[in-house]
Amino acid sequence: MKKSTQTFVTDIEAIRRRAREHIRRGAVTPDYQGDLDLSLKLLNEALATEIVCVLRYTGHAFLAEGIHAESVRTEFKKHAAEEQVHALRLAARIKQLGGYANFHPEGLLTRSHAEFTEGETLVALIEENLIAERIAVESYRELVRYFEKTDPTSRRLIESILQQEEEHAEEMASLLLTLNPEQRPVNPDRESAA
Repeated sequence: MKKSTQTFVTDIEAIRRRAREHIRRGAVTPDYQGDLDLSLKLLNEALATEIVCVLRYTGHAFLAEGIHAESVRTEFKKHAAEEQVHALRLAARIKQLGGYANFHPEGLLTRSHAEFTEGETLVALIEENLIAERIAVESYRELVRYFEKTDPTSRRLIESILQQEEEHAEEMASLLLTLNPEQRPVNPDRESAA
């Protein structure tokens, strides 16, 4: 096995000094590479999005009616609980970065990327949740790119939430297909070959 010739070069005394000087800053050290204010704003927008999703899924669970309502209601409640976990994880990260996790209902919809919409039918409720999940997926992919090089902890958090949002979108698409089979998902590869 070849021994590495590269050495770890750091001024441990300088790190110790900075840690003592800036003790009140918690996890935010001088080498934080991102724009902290913008990072906190983006994380609070993600938090608002998750809160709106909790409210929408919960409300839709109570609006669901019809022969398939019970299974859809169960899925909506499960998603609401998972979105709440996302919100709490985002709030914890915001606090860790020294920010204020904004749970205030005033302005919630303007901070959120997702909308709070209702529907008249079970299919419409599922469609609205699928649309919201697709918005979340696209927004979180952008956040992953934003945090990629400047904040690996926030990036990993967003990536884990993104993974579950993609699962939610797939589950909503499957429910939609079950209840409305004539609306098969479009496969762009098949369309271009035709």
